[in-house]
Parts: sequence; C-alpha cells; structure tokens
Amino acid sequence: MANAKLVVVGVAMLVILLQVSTCAVARHHAKPDPCVGPDDYVSGILHKHKKPHCPSPGGSGGGGGTPGVMTVNGFQKGEDGGAPSECDGKYHSDKDMIVALSTRWYEGGRRCGKMIRITSKHNGRTVEAKVVDECDSNHGCKTNIVDTSEAVWKALGLDSNIGEVPVTWADA
Repeated sequence: MANAKLVVVGVAMLVILLQVSTCAVARHHAKPDPCVGPDDYVSGILHKHKKPHCPSPGGSGGGGGTPGVMTVNGFQKGEDGGAPSECDGKYHSDKDMIVALSTRWYEGGRRCGKMIRITSKHNGRTVEAKVVDECDSNHGCKTNIVDTSEAVWKALGLDSNIGEVPVTWADA
C-alpha cells in the first residue's frame, strides 16, 4: 500500500514538472511582435508604431481600431489647447466634433480634415470626429493621445472631468 502511494505521488510530481517545463519552453520560444517595442506600452495600453512592415495605426482593418487614451481639449481661443489648430490655423468651437491626434497618428497633417471613428472602451459607444490639430508628442503630449472636444465626450456619454479614458479609433 505504501509503495502504491509513493508511485502515485511520483507520477503526480512528474506530471507537474512536465507542465512547468512545457510552459517555460513555450514562453522562451514565443516570438516577439516586431511591430511592438518596449516604449509601446503607455499606462497599460499597447500602441503599435508605424513601421514599414507593420499595419498603419487607425487603419480600418479587422482589429477594432487602434488603442489610445482620450483626453479633453479646449479648441477655442484662450483655452488650454493654446494656439490655433495646425490643420487650418483657426480656433474651433468646443461644441464641434473635433480631435487632435498625437504626432505619429497625425502623420504630418495627412489626417487633417479627415473623420475618425472613436469608440469608448467604457460603454462601447462610437462617434465620428474631424481631425483639426496635432497633439505634439515632441512637446509634452504622450504618443497615444486622442485629444477631443467636449462635444465628443458628451456624444460618447462620458464625463470629461474623468480626464482620461481608454478608447479605440480608426479612420472613418
């Protein structure tokens, strides 16, 4: 009887060791995503930088959009947004559905005047907003920001006093 218990314990230990070693090998041999670097994780959100061999951020491909952090910005003269918008050199009403994108997503102005679709990860609501400005990542703006007017927050049913919310976005 004692020998049978020893055999059962030995087999159980062997099974556990095999499972642990299999997991370690699987982790060791997992290939890293070549589109993602160590600086792509900001506040727990993954961002893929645009690289020649990687999909473009904001693309309308099947992934549900590019993850980002939505913040609120004032686009009217004298508000926290500062200068006039980069796209047209004008100030805009905070009642308009408008957005400023981080430098890499702004793409040197290529998205100016274009609509993007923004989806709240909190409630799943989606709206469209027009790109009118850059949130300059070289001067304090994080690389994952979708900086929107108060109107976008209201349309998504969110309280702008929260300050930051996770979203996904895609070209509309």
